[in-house]
Amino acid sequence: MKIAILDDWHDTLRGLPCFRKLDGFDVTVWNDHVADVGELARRLSDTEVLVLFRERTAMSRALIEKLPNLKLISQRSVYPHIDIAACTARGIIVSSNMHAGTPSYATAEFTWAMVLAAVRSIPQQMASLKAGTWQMGVGYTLHGKTLGVFSYGRIGREVARYGKAFGMKVLVWGSDKSRAAAIADGYAQAGNKAELFAESDVVSLHLRLVDATRGIVTADDLARMKPGALIVNTSRAGIIAPGALVAALEAGRPGMAAIDVYEHEPIGAEGHPLLDMPNVVATPHIGFVTHEEYDVQFGDIFDQIIAYRDGAPVHVVNPDALATKRE
Repeated sequence: MKIAILDDWHDTLRGLPCFRKLDGFDVTVWNDHVADVGELARRLSDTEVLVLFRERTAMSRALIEKLPNLKLISQRSVYPHIDIAACTARGIIVSSNMHAGTPSYATAEFTWAMVLAAVRSIPQQMASLKAGTWQMGVGYTLHGKTLGVFSYGRIGREVARYGKAFGMKVLVWGSDKSRAAAIADGYAQAGNKAELFAESDVVSLHLRLVDATRGIVTADDLARMKPGALIVNTSRAGIIAPGALVAALEAGRPGMAAIDVYEHEPIGAEGHPLLDMPNVVATPHIGFVTHEEYDVQFGDIFDQIIAYRDGAPVHVVNPDALATKRE
């Protein structure tokens, strides 16, 4: 089978242990990012199996219709960037392991890096030092403060555990299942979503982006936050209502943000309003970007390819495609 892997920007995968799972396959790895449908169609004209790096490349109907040999898309996590209906109509199987039972230690650790960077103004202090002006301000201590975790899943659980280690009071909100799990682990639940935002000194978002969670954090939620509070988003930008975060930061509630995700990625020369705000720590979606996390994630992705080759596809998100799958 001809396999193509898109958007391996730093040519990392070939050096990971999991890549050996593709021994014997005809594999092409692309290290740049291309958004043009025509160019992608040219590159993928012979591709039978396509491996995606999260949502880095959108699989639109227009692109899918130009890929006559494509049989399988293998990836991990949610798939708002894939036109599932278009794939199903053409017998293209989409396999995506939702990895509900495996914590992303990389993202949880990075969330705390973002929290500390924001409350201690680490990027700003570094810039001040390099400019020869020594200290530029005074930071905040986390011990004794309230950490709001929204919600308590595989990443939120680890973030809550780290918060407890820092001596913070942990407050949780999310689905009934999420809150029940948090209570079972000894954490407090907020009375409602509004209370989580109003009472927390740090709010960390850990929800999957699906239809039900798109825009779930509203302008009203942000307006309830304390002037000295911090909101952290290492999940997905679409969880926050469009434009709400920039407006809230300009209004002073919350006072700070630490952001790793954006509506359109990668951000190019056009920039983004958050990047120009002095009360924002911004990074280029690197929460999951570690060698160890890649090895875990792409091990799953490559296992899906092997299962497909063996005639037993797994983690199929469009089972109707099995009846008309391309041979």
